[in-house]
Amino acid sequence: MKFKTLPMLMALSVGAMSAQAESRDEVELLVGSYTQGKSQGIYRLQFDSAKGRITPEPLQVFKTANPSWLTLSKDQSRLFVVNENGKGQRDVVGRASSVAIDPKTNQMTLINQVKTLGEEPTHSSLSADERYLFVANYGVHADPGGSLAVLPINAEGQLQPVTQMSTHPASQVNPERQMSAHVHSVVSSPDGKFVYASDLGADKVFVYQYDPAANADHPLVAADPAFVALPAGSGPRHLLFSKDGKHAYLTTEMSAQVFVFDYDKGRLKQRQALELAHGMPAQNRAAGALHASQDGKFLYVSNRGKANEILVFAINPSNGELTEIQRRSVDGDHPREFALSPNGKFLLIANQMSNAIVVLERDPETGALGKTVQTLEMDAPSDLKFINRP
Repeated sequence: MKFKTLPMLMALSVGAMSAQAESRDEVELLVGSYTQGKSQGIYRLQFDSAKGRITPEPLQVFKTANPSWLTLSKDQSRLFVVNENGKGQRDVVGRASSVAIDPKTNQMTLINQVKTLGEEPTHSSLSADERYLFVANYGVHADPGGSLAVLPINAEGQLQPVTQMSTHPASQVNPERQMSAHVHSVVSSPDGKFVYASDLGADKVFVYQYDPAANADHPLVAADPAFVALPAGSGPRHLLFSKDGKHAYLTTEMSAQVFVFDYDKGRLKQRQALELAHGMPAQNRAAGALHASQDGKFLYVSNRGKANEILVFAINPSNGELTEIQRRSVDGDHPREFALSPNGKFLLIANQMSNAIVVLERDPETGALGKTVQTLEMDAPSDLKFINRP
């Protein structure tokens, strides 16, 4: 009897392992969006990371105005949202929201919401110790323009009112887009000791030391040097540090370039600058998001405008320099953001203007993007974040 039951037990064991493997293939995806049209807020969707397909029916719709950027805590128990409101919209007040994510069901529940004291908050990030949310108020209009806001977070995950604001002098190179500050993103250095605010209106990346011990209400202090200057009219947008922390990559929206910097003790030293839109007139250039592969070997950059491409670069492991290896159409219009699936086999693109999420195959070995697996209709998607707990 024992010998007869052993194969059965083995079969059951293999079956259980197979079921576990299948369950790991299913991860959840959060989609931020603009709500001026049909969209209602944040969509929680199921993603099959083996097949590269999103289940169309949402698991949850979290209703909130213009949740254009999503920031997850390290343990993914909290989601911080910027509500990109401003003049001419249903809600004219820029806000940030704190949302609890149930560790078992991933159900989202609002904790609280506060004003960001600026218009069109377009990006946010957490301090390394997760005590503060740094918010980039883009500020479309010259008055009041853009700003960097610091919002403390209490032990219960509640956002506190803004305790520190910073704004910057504009370059005024472009009379339509650079007459005031337009802070487009804010990120921390790998060691958490410095914070970098990319200001499209100033043509500079501003550098702050993070020192909450000196002043908990004003944890950011201008560093020395206080900024990194970019070419006139370039319009810095998003900054990303390399996996090893030795380099940083920056997109400039208006000039459609990607810059490579060496990083050391808070300082950024330019190493390389690459064109994303060769020969295109200025009005057709609009560099956007950038993300690296999980292994740190490849960099992906979106170029909107008339190009509507994802550019793929190989990263030189010795010096961080980039070599272009592919340009791939996004099969849509205005790729505002994109995300690599947790297993690295797919790249998902939020095409804001063509109202769809496009899923592309990706070769983890070569970094190359392949065929389109799925095009899912979604009104004005703006950001994509995976919930992927161990």
